[in-house]
Amino acid sequence: MEWLNYHHLRYFFVVAREGSIAKAGKMLHTSQGAISTQLRQLDRALGERLFRRQGRGLVLTDIGGLVYGYAEQIFGLGRELLDTVRDRPSAGPPRVQVGIADVVPKDLAFRLLEPLLAGGERCRLTVQEDRYDRLLAQLAVFELDLVIADAPIGAGRAVKAFHHLLGTSAIGVFGRPTRTRGLEASFPRSLQGQRFVLPLDDSELRRDFDGWLRTAGVAIEIVAEVEDDALARSFAAAGHGLMLAPTVLASDLRRTRGLALVGEVPGVSARYYAVTVARQVKNPAVARLLDAARADLFG
Repeated sequence: MEWLNYHHLRYFFVVAREGSIAKAGKMLHTSQGAISTQLRQLDRALGERLFRRQGRGLVLTDIGGLVYGYAEQIFGLGRELLDTVRDRPSAGPPRVQVGIADVVPKDLAFRLLEPLLAGGERCRLTVQEDRYDRLLAQLAVFELDLVIADAPIGAGRAVKAFHHLLGTSAIGVFGRPTRTRGLEASFPRSLQGQRFVLPLDDSELRRDFDGWLRTAGVAIEIVAEVEDDALARSFAAAGHGLMLAPTVLASDLRRTRGLALVGEVPGVSARYYAVTVARQVKNPAVARLLDAARADLFG
């Protein structure tokens, strides 16, 4: 009886999803030569060519597309098997593996994930933070149960996944009370000339805020641009400038950092999504996260 080498199939699956051996090598932490060898062995085992060259990349042949569909089902069933075994009472609390896009505020991520650790239904939570595209790649091969992000799945994404809207929040300006005093009365014109700690200029929030500044004719002083919102909170709490954050976190920022809300930026808001590989959420812990977010945090 002939057996399929699932190690070869996994390499094929990642190359097909990423579109090149080079990208797959970075994802798998494997040399391009090793991946090429695995692909040739899979071709020989199946008796068919699964890829053809197109420019600098690879595209699936007709039979390659067929194999990719089967591979997606195989790895999905493998993950389902692991989840089923781990969720048995003898195996301890069920495991929930979550990816957090690095642009999602840490306080918001905590508020979204906390219901998984509260109440009588226990689970074992694993959280990983990374770029959205990298997390989607892990989601596609069933290494994550869901990804929390500030954007839905784009139309051009190779990953077959579904997004579930958790909620929408206005974006507010926050700062230390000694810096915000007197700004509320004439907000948002009072922001003229104020010092700010802002996200990097390639973030969606920054682009939206810059667009509002241009439209409103407000000029500010940027004292720092940071990728990590936790660092921005530290700067703002120390009085070095104002910062932007979802207003749904106003009470948390006041309690933990002593930051006061000056006002909401007109027309600027943020949406947050849970991204899964299934249209319908079957994992009860993940369903609990979605329900709590919509009812309690954004409700």
